[in-house]
Amino acid sequence: MRIHEYQAKELLRGFGVTVLRGKLATSPAEAEEAASALATPICAIKAQIHAGGRGKAGGVKLARSSDEARDHAEAMLGMVLVTAQTGPAGQRVRKIYVEEGCRIERELYLGMTVDRETGRVTVMASTEGGVEIEEVARVHPEKILRAVIDPLTGLQANQARSLAFGLGLRGEAASRFVQLAAGLYRAYAATDASLVEVNPLVVTAEGELVALDAKLELDDNALHRHPDLAALRDPDEEQARELEAKEHDLSYVALEGDIACMVNGAGLAMGTMDMIQLAGGRPANFLDVGGGATEAKVAAAFKILLADPAVRVVLVNIFGGIMKCDVIAKGILAAARQVGLSVPLVVRLEGTNVELGKSLLAQSDLEIIPADDLADAARKAVAAARAA
Repeated sequence: MRIHEYQAKELLRGFGVTVLRGKLATSPAEAEEAASALATPICAIKAQIHAGGRGKAGGVKLARSSDEARDHAEAMLGMVLVTAQTGPAGQRVRKIYVEEGCRIERELYLGMTVDRETGRVTVMASTEGGVEIEEVARVHPEKILRAVIDPLTGLQANQARSLAFGLGLRGEAASRFVQLAAGLYRAYAATDASLVEVNPLVVTAEGELVALDAKLELDDNALHRHPDLAALRDPDEEQARELEAKEHDLSYVALEGDIACMVNGAGLAMGTMDMIQLAGGRPANFLDVGGGATEAKVAAAFKILLADPAVRVVLVNIFGGIMKCDVIAKGILAAARQVGLSVPLVVRLEGTNVELGKSLLAQSDLEIIPADDLADAARKAVAAARAA
């Protein structure tokens, strides 16, 4: 789950990370009041969306008066920001954050996430602050410093100090970096985050280290332990179908293709998407109904898939392990009738009672395209999508 910059900064402040003063605004008048209350020579007007690259897209402006803050807010609120992370559809700005300015001498990068190769939290730091870390990794991978954290000991001072020296920080600045990095790791661990990122982390003219921007992504699977953090979710920033899927305990991620996928098991879902791609098609989504899919769950899944206007065909790929194939087939038929299926349906079943399941599908009054294996299902789905 992603949260806004202003929310992330408030959380990080509680763990000792230095952030600037700021106020949330949802109208030009509130932005004007916030700038007046901050009473600084310059302030930043920052669009609050769940995506990076806002500055390049016009989502960050500087104001030298409360009137100018109001004008920037008026232009920004309601606009659709298109960045590398939003996709071509962009994201509408509904909130802005008015933050005091500071005199910047250097911009650095500091982030933490789990490295899948080591299975441990890894701290990343770079002198290339203010630039997307993916771009730095592509162009200058040697400029990314790393430290792997032992979960039993946490981030050690010597590790943070080594990173500080690698960034060219010395003396008091290095000590402040160690303190800030420690606070950032405490926040990461305490909130069950999957990513925490400060970009840029700035060194001010006064020698302070300040988190000028902050990104915090929380692990959905741990939110039951953090009801206070779950309350920070902003439905306006999330895809409507993904929100509905969460309500039905479905794992769903919207993509940009036209072949909808309904699969049981994350690995099988990934394999199905790969086969569609290899067959020349484009998956419209990732959807895992889980190992114990019920008729109601399958019906909900169909409704979510068909709510995507880009979908031209639905591919169901189910392995009957915990659930038997005949039970799954009955659920598919009942759900398809319930939602009024209006696009071609390709079904591939495998596992316990597979022949009985296939027989039920063949005897139904629905136009179902049976598939013998995953490759066959992918080819038939792509052909149906092209013919639709």
